[in-house]
Amino acid sequence: MRHRLATLLAAAVTLTSTVLVVPPATAAPVNLAQGRTFTASSGNGSYTAANAGDGDQATYWESASNAWPQWIQVDLGAAAAVTSAVLRLPAGWEARTQTIAVQDGATGATLAAAAGRAFSPGSGNTVTIPLSATVRQLRLVVTGNTGWPAAQLSTLEVWGERPTEPDPGTNLAQGKPITGSSAIHSFAAANANDGNVATYWESAAGAYPATLTVALGANASLTSVTVALNPDAAWAARTQNIQVLGRAADATAFTSLAAAANRAFDPATGNTVTIPVTGTVAEVQLRFTSNTGAPGAQVAELRVSGTPVAEPASSDLIASPVSWSPANPAAGATVSFTVAIKNQGTVASAAGAHGITLTVLNESGAVVRTLTGSFTGAIAPGATTAPVSLGTWTAANGRWTVRVVLADDANELAPKRANNTSETPLILGGRGATMPYAMYEAEDGQTGGGAAVVGPNRTVGDLAGEASGRRAVTLNSTGSYVQWTTRASTNTLVTRFSIPDAPGGGGTTSTLNIYVNGTFLKAITLTSRYAWLYGPESGPNNNPSSGPPRHIYDEANVLLGTTVPAGSTIKLQKDAANSGPFAIDFVNLEQATAAPNPDPARYAVPSGFTHQDVQNALDRVRMDTTGTLIGVYLPSGDYQTGSKFQVYGKAVRVVGAGPWFTRFHAPAGQENTDVGFRSEASANGSVFAGFAYFGNYTARIDGPGKVFDFANLANQTIDDIWVEHMVCLYWGANTDNMVIKNSRIRNTFADGVNMTNGSTGNLVSNNDARATGDDSFALFSAIDAGGADERDNVYENLTSTLTWRAAGIAVYGGYANTFRNIYIADTLVYSGITISSLDFGYPMNGFGADPPTRFENITIVRAGGHFWGQQTFPAIWLFSASKVFQGIRISNVDIIDPTYSGIMFQTQYNDAGQPVNPITDTVFTNISITGARKSGDAFDAKSGFGIWANEMPEAGQGPAVGAVTFNNLRMSGNAQDIRNTTPLRITINP
Repeated sequence: MRHRLATLLAAAVTLTSTVLVVPPATAAPVNLAQGRTFTASSGNGSYTAANAGDGDQATYWESASNAWPQWIQVDLGAAAAVTSAVLRLPAGWEARTQTIAVQDGATGATLAAAAGRAFSPGSGNTVTIPLSATVRQLRLVVTGNTGWPAAQLSTLEVWGERPTEPDPGTNLAQGKPITGSSAIHSFAAANANDGNVATYWESAAGAYPATLTVALGANASLTSVTVALNPDAAWAARTQNIQVLGRAADATAFTSLAAAANRAFDPATGNTVTIPVTGTVAEVQLRFTSNTGAPGAQVAELRVSGTPVAEPASSDLIASPVSWSPANPAAGATVSFTVAIKNQGTVASAAGAHGITLTVLNESGAVVRTLTGSFTGAIAPGATTAPVSLGTWTAANGRWTVRVVLADDANELAPKRANNTSETPLILGGRGATMPYAMYEAEDGQTGGGAAVVGPNRTVGDLAGEASGRRAVTLNSTGSYVQWTTRASTNTLVTRFSIPDAPGGGGTTSTLNIYVNGTFLKAITLTSRYAWLYGPESGPNNNPSSGPPRHIYDEANVLLGTTVPAGSTIKLQKDAANSGPFAIDFVNLEQATAAPNPDPARYAVPSGFTHQDVQNALDRVRMDTTGTLIGVYLPSGDYQTGSKFQVYGKAVRVVGAGPWFTRFHAPAGQENTDVGFRSEASANGSVFAGFAYFGNYTARIDGPGKVFDFANLANQTIDDIWVEHMVCLYWGANTDNMVIKNSRIRNTFADGVNMTNGSTGNLVSNNDARATGDDSFALFSAIDAGGADERDNVYENLTSTLTWRAAGIAVYGGYANTFRNIYIADTLVYSGITISSLDFGYPMNGFGADPPTRFENITIVRAGGHFWGQQTFPAIWLFSASKVFQGIRISNVDIIDPTYSGIMFQTQYNDAGQPVNPITDTVFTNISITGARKSGDAFDAKSGFGIWANEMPEAGQGPAVGAVTFNNLRMSGNAQDIRNTTPLRITINP
């Protein structure tokens, strides 16, 4: 049986130990097929002929099933003396025998008779066929396969002597950024250098002159340009008028390399035209003025042959990262800007001052604020400076652009200076939750006494990689501190911190001193008991011996006992009494006031602070037959609870003095205690407001641990709740018209809020989730526990940051649901938004078509990561899987500085290697993607894409299929704006 997606990763690993079988030769044999054009009699979805020539044993060509004979052919570019053909299948596949003959593809002459060719894992699934012939077109004819009812081939190498005619050299154009003057339907420019002649670019009908331009990345000395169309006989002969132009790296205009002329294409001769050219250029442009075979210009593959020219040594300065704090400021807030300078060139910069000019531009392009600064000193190749503080700006609602211009460096060649200017969108107002506290990032504070700023990086288990903004401050020596000037008065402090785990796990406890205006105020207690998980990424535990760490931060909070006025200095300092080291991510400061009993005559008050005291008060309201009592008021205090409170019989209002003052605590001497509230339908209309829950969970346990574990309820409200160290704040199965608002979700081990099983008409509004251990806000259209379609739910004004597993927003099926006004940042391992029709093995409904599922007015910053082994995730992930994928509308979204890619499309495949459901009826409008750069880590090959139709098979997944449309797509600062070598049709409209 054939192994498919599940074994390709193993095959890729096995490849490292495979012995390459190179046939003996007397004249320095070379692989003549490398970089050449492959064609085939048929293909199966994404398993195209091009896969056999990509040099990757993990990818492969597969023909149509049960249709013999089949063939695959390579054009060697010129007649050559061949000595052998080396055939491979993925290294981890089971043994099989294919009946294969070798022919001259042009004449049909037999070069090696048909015979059973045995592929075996013991020999690296490699077969070598000796040959002795001179051919240009070499064809394999396959008439049988014992392992699958189709022809299969991972790589085909043709070994022999170099052709006697000049070798045109490597194809310098494949996979490089390519643009067209126009495109019709899904026939995008990217099709013209994807290595697959079955896909092609076509310009808009009659839109002449039409141009196709490829950026080679650096100057190259060219010998020829080859334009190919699909060699299939279905493509009739045609003539296109083509001129070839080029532009050197330091030039501003294109110059002609080959004059305009009619170029004849004919499938009988391979449907290719090779145009000799000479010149040293970094960009090649084809200019078309006519095509006798179609209304627009057509190119299946553009191949540029030549030799790269050694690039002159140069510095290359870019502004990276460009940061501001607060990350998502409210109108009127003071925003501080910092810029670091990275040298991505090959030599150090000059040693002088490197000027930085930052301007804030409004929607019409007018400058509203200019800030300047500089870094002095040489910047080594590959190095990044410490962030330079530039000043502040008072935030105002609207769409803004942050433009940074670096001064030209004396060691920087002119072509590199274009990189000195960058722009980043800044959208303020209406995105994210509005909370009563102010954010102060540690890296924006004043440091001293040996404190150090660490980062940025995106590494799991790293003090910077798991911090907000991917930077933090370490306090490792006595006297080290970080301090801030308060922008408003405060009587509270929250800090996000990391301190070491105990050697055997279980956490450590320490204190850190708080100073106000230089005078000691009090110490705050910190513990790592609820942080530090280890081992398998999908199921980490508390044992340090299980593997690498993750989830290394937690939060602590304290009432200061006094009001600290605006303009004061608050300092966190490591003194001799504070055992540590410490890492500080940020502090939140808030002026909190206890709310009184709203109506003492109508609200019962518990007689004490035990679990039973509170349950007695709830029962007293329930059993009141006079109609006087409507709720329970929970005065300020620390309440001890060890199980769920039961609310039933009538609607009850459970109201505290506020989450800073009314606090429930799970037993300190236990772990993983299931505390919270359970309500019944007889209590529909109940309200839960104004209190906090501090759990004792130290790892994820599926099932218990949800503060509000509700099913088959309606019309209940959860308002102003603060939750930490639980599994979830809310899990709702078939719950309707619920309201969850104004709440803080912190350091959970699974979702913040999850609606499932037919939950309808719910409002999730103005909530802030930080460091959730699964999706912060989720909707899963399962029907295993009752209910039907999930529809008419609104998730709005939400903030999700620092999610350490899964996404900020995750939507699995449903229809007529809206997700709007959302801010997402710093997801550690997963996408900012997941849109998926995967059912996880549960009965589930997919996406409905009408009304559609809408995502509107969203900012996603520094999102994405790697999970499930080798899979990388983008800012937005669309996965068509086990159920129908349709009716998706995404608008007004800004993606900034994604970890690997901006938007990624993927499709689930079944055991037979066929896509399960395509992506359909999916439209993006007003989308901005900036700063998708190469990651430079182990996943570099899967990074740097603004939009990526993922062609790399993952376990249970495969190349994307279907169609999507973009309207008003804006991209800048990405290593590659669009990568699509899959069957997915991407249509881009103005």
